Amino acid sequence: MMITIHTISGAPRPWRILLGLCFKERAFETITLKASEGEHKAKEFLALNPRGTVPVLVDGSVIVRDSLAALAWLDRAYPDPPIFGSTSDQAAIVWQKTTEFADYLRAAVKNVLAPVFFDGATKASPDLIAAAYNAKAELAGLESALRTEFFLAGEGPSAADAVAFPEVRLLQRANDTKPDIMREVGFLNIYEEFPQLGAWVARIEALPGYEKTQPQHWKDAA
Repeated sequence: MMITIHTISGAPRPWRILLGLCFKERAFETITLKASEGEHKAKEFLALNPRGTVPVLVDGSVIVRDSLAALAWLDRAYPDPPIFGSTSDQAAIVWQKTTEFADYLRAAVKNVLAPVFFDGATKASPDLIAAAYNAKAELAGLESALRTEFFLAGEGPSAADAVAFPEVRLLQRANDTKPDIMREVGFLNIYEEFPQLGAWVARIEALPGYEKTQPQHWKDAA
C-alpha cells in the first residue's frame, strides 16, 4: 500500500513530510483537503485525526498525525538514506536544528505570512515590520550555516532541510505574489539578499520527485 499524506495546499507542516519522502525517493500520494469547504473538519477526516488538523500520514494500519513524528517514523520505517543522521552525534545535530526550525523559524515566518496571505495586509504596520525583521534574522542563521555545507545539517538533505525549506519557499512565494507589501516590509528579493539560501533552494528543487511535493494550487496556477 502506498503512503498517503493528507494535506492542505500550501500548509508548511505537511510539506515537511512530502520533502522527507522526496529525500528518500519514496513513492507517495496526497489527498489535498479544501480548508475553505471545511473538509479537514469532516467526519471522515476526523476519524483519522480528531483534532481536524493536517498533516496526517497513513501507511497501511499506521496513522501519524504530527509532522516531526512522521519524519521520525519515516526514518525508522525506511532507513535508507537517513534523514536524522547515521550516528548519535549526527542525530543530535539534525534533531536540534529540526526542532529549532520547527519552533523559531516557523513562528517568525508565520508572523509575516499570516497578515500578508490571510489578513489582507496592504500597509507595513509596525508589528509587520518587526515580524519581517525577526524573520530576516532567522534567515541569516540559515545563510550562515549554508556557507560551509550544501544542506543545513551536512552534505545530504535531512529532516532539518525538510522543516526549513517550506518556510523559505513560502516567503519567496509571498515575494512573488504580494510584491508591494513584501517590499514595504523589507523583502525585495530573498535569494539575492541571501544567496546561499537561494542556491540551497535550487538544490532541493532539483532533487528527483521534488515537483510532486509542491502545493497543488501553485501547480494549478502554473
